Amino acid sequence: MEALLEVLKYVLPSLVVFATAYLLIKSFFEEQLRRKELEIRAVQKKELSPLKLQAYERIVMFLERISPHSLLPRTQQAGMDANLLHNQLLNNIRSEYEHNLSQQIYISKEAWVITKNAKENIVSLVNMAKDQIASDAPAFELSRIILEHMMKQNTSPTDEAIDYLKKEVDSFF
Repeated sequence: MEALLEVLKYVLPSLVVFATAYLLIKSFFEEQLRRKELEIRAVQKKELSPLKLQAYERIVMFLERISPHSLLPRTQQAGMDANLLHNQLLNNIRSEYEHNLSQQIYISKEAWVITKNAKENIVSLVNMAKDQIASDAPAFELSRIILEHMMKQNTSPTDEAIDYLKKEVDSFF
């Protein structure tokens, strides 16, 4: 029994010192790992922030370009009929959208949904206006109906989406 007590006198303090050293070293390495992860996140954020801002800029540009106030003067040409203008408007919207599809990676899911909805609302507006006129009507008639509808709404789906994007970007700073 005395031999066991004698061994415990030496082993027990050694175990306490070992456990203390183990816990201190473990917490030190965990803290170092946490700091390294924070450094990596900071570098990633620093590198990703310009890309995110650029994506928001491109989406705002997309929304501005598909806004009827911008799209109609850019698309309508002298001698066009309503059918041709309708097709050209839809092609331009589709082309602009496809050109900016990759930006959804960098913006929030909500921002992308709002952007898509704005595009769909503009397409619906163009289609609704086309349904209200004769198939052989001149292009300016289609433009007039689209712009009148926009004036009645007092706001554009693209303006609402742009406002949302601006608020989201403001929240970054």
